[in-house]
Amino acid sequence: MNQRLNFLDLFAGAGGLSEGFIQAGYEPVAHVESDRAACFTLRTRMSYHWLKSQAQTKLYADYLNGRLSRTEFYGYVPERVIGSVINAEIGANSLTGIFRRIDNLLENRKLDLIIGGPPCQAYSLAGRSRDQNRMVGDERNYLYKYYAEFLKRYRPAYFVFENVTGLLSARDEVGNLYFHAMRTLFRECEYETEFMPLSANDYGVLQNRKRVILVGRRGKISGFYPEPDKWCPDVTVQEIFRDLPAIPAGGGHPGPCSVEIYNGFWQKDAGIRNDDIPVTWHQARSNNAQDLEIYRIAVELWNNKKARLDYNSLPERLKTHRNQHSFLDRFKIVASDLPYSHTVVAHIAKDGHYYIHPDINQNRSITPREAARLQTFPDNYYFESSNDFPGRTPAFRQIGNAVPVLLAKKIAEKLKEVWL
Repeated sequence: MNQRLNFLDLFAGAGGLSEGFIQAGYEPVAHVESDRAACFTLRTRMSYHWLKSQAQTKLYADYLNGRLSRTEFYGYVPERVIGSVINAEIGANSLTGIFRRIDNLLENRKLDLIIGGPPCQAYSLAGRSRDQNRMVGDERNYLYKYYAEFLKRYRPAYFVFENVTGLLSARDEVGNLYFHAMRTLFRECEYETEFMPLSANDYGVLQNRKRVILVGRRGKISGFYPEPDKWCPDVTVQEIFRDLPAIPAGGGHPGPCSVEIYNGFWQKDAGIRNDDIPVTWHQARSNNAQDLEIYRIAVELWNNKKARLDYNSLPERLKTHRNQHSFLDRFKIVASDLPYSHTVVAHIAKDGHYYIHPDINQNRSITPREAARLQTFPDNYYFESSNDFPGRTPAFRQIGNAVPVLLAKKIAEKLKEVWL
């Protein structure tokens, strides 16, 4: 299909899902996101895409190199591009204003597609296990009802709804499945839905990340699911580390860094590596001496025995957590010799103990750039904070919450093939 299809991204986060659709040739009309830092990330990314279309990416490089402030950088981009990112929490009180802004951005164009999924905490198994009420009554359980309001208003041909696999088993206060209620509501909006649980590592992503991808098609036809083509490259997780400079805990910088020559294929085929725009966010957390000692033990255990660290096996002097009955794998290596890593989640914003770098000489947790590569964000993707100063915590949070870009791209490409 050669037609340029317009889409709206709801609960957009840092734009992992959107970036995949853009790479597949779709045109974003608007992004709606409540997190202020993520909205700046989206504005910067939309600015990059516009500048690229105008052959002016030098301005983007100037911004990353610190030669332009964010305000100055945005000044080179049309207001409609900056304004296409709507910083708003989707709810009953905000719908009218959001609709008005989207209508203005559409300029009488038809909206072909809606993508996005509500925050996953309310449906995730981890979220339910940590909450004393198992997330029952959490308002986020019902955000899909607002998603349906966008379907009613814009009546796109398709929608793509993404969430954690826990969605399939999450129940409300009387025991009914949220997923069944969602599909029933979407059918009332005149959409048939089909879904599959997809594992990102089946599609070229070097990460074990499972997600439910629900696709809706307007009308009553079935058998339309755009199951993406699998790609299992013969590489290991070492691909994300091999060309980045070695840095210790506390080392690196949010700004540009030098990378080594890359002679492999995966980074390029996955859309990560580029040689025109500076690579940013290769900055490691600082750690205290105790954490670094635990990191060394964990790395040595993996290197020598291919075994994961059990927290209770640590010397008593290193045990500071009261809970010694659960989460015993709270210190974990991102093993470079495996075909994919464990799942990157938003908790990486709180500490890096679950994402320890495999090089004992560097002795640190992974950087935002390394985490972004596990999520297949392009190296030229810059993660913003909510103010004018770079913040590693917002970057980690945005990356951990994202959809892997490559998975999104493969879904988008297959959707074009089945488009009616």
